[in-house]
Amino acid sequence: LVFLLSVCRQFPGCGNIVTFSQFLFIAVEGFIFEANFGRKRPAIPIRYYFIMVAMFFTVSVVNNYALNLNIAMPLHMIFRSGSLIASMALGIIILKKRYSVSKYMSIALVSLGIFTCTFMSAKQVASDSSLNEEDGLQVFLWWLLGIAALTFALLMSARMGIFQEMLYKQFGKHSKEALFYNHALPLPGFLLLAPNIYHHAVLFSQSEPFQVPVIGLTLPIMWFYLLMNVVTQYVCIRGVFILTTECTSLTVTLVVTLRKFVSLIFSILYFRNPFTAWHWLGTAFVFVGTLMYTEVWNSLGPFLARWRKRPKEE
Repeated sequence: LVFLLSVCRQFPGCGNIVTFSQFLFIAVEGFIFEANFGRKRPAIPIRYYFIMVAMFFTVSVVNNYALNLNIAMPLHMIFRSGSLIASMALGIIILKKRYSVSKYMSIALVSLGIFTCTFMSAKQVASDSSLNEEDGLQVFLWWLLGIAALTFALLMSARMGIFQEMLYKQFGKHSKEALFYNHALPLPGFLLLAPNIYHHAVLFSQSEPFQVPVIGLTLPIMWFYLLMNVVTQYVCIRGVFILTTECTSLTVTLVVTLRKFVSLIFSILYFRNPFTAWHWLGTAFVFVGTLMYTEVWNSLGPFLARWRKRPKEE
């Protein structure tokens, strides 16, 4: 997260080169170690991977472009944490699932938290005193477009999770194979973004030089940040793909949501991002709602009961 935020903080529109680098690294690694240089046939028919890839690529690109539409990084991460809501809603619609009252309440809390943060961010954008009335309206309209883009990406990501879950039930668990094809097949699509990627590659090359510790290699600091982000993101994404083979899409979404909240808190403390009391309240709603969904209170109840009885038994 530190490396990603360091890059985005200096070049807010660099999302495409970051995503392309991540996809290229994972694709090359998978081509060598998973696909055995193309000699290994996929266990899941390739046509299903094309569908999954179309969703995955769309979500990645739309989320990146949202940062160019006056969407602040903290709001971006909080809004994307609403994938829990989207996953549950699509699970009810597509898989005909039903949940307990406590789970619906937890989703309501998460929704309230996201609405609070979104509303307060909208208020900040609209009340920017440095802009005249006409420019302020234009900025606000771009912000609304960013919110629409995040909403679309949220629903598409949830649908992809359900689609993935159905594939694993039908063809078995193949997390490494899915990781490879989900990153290799979209690579030609980045040709559409080539001018933007090249532009930021030039900007990265013009950044200040940095000497890498231990090995003593000197390279532009933005390239170092990008390299470290690619490596750490690979570890993270691989863990998520393994998790998709062991849990339902809703549980995976919950785990990813909690990871995003840890990232959010860290980014605020480390980079001192502006965060009002209302933002903290919204974050608290999302966090408590997530805990309610996991029914952690039910797990703590018996533990606390045993702990209270312990002195009497002694």
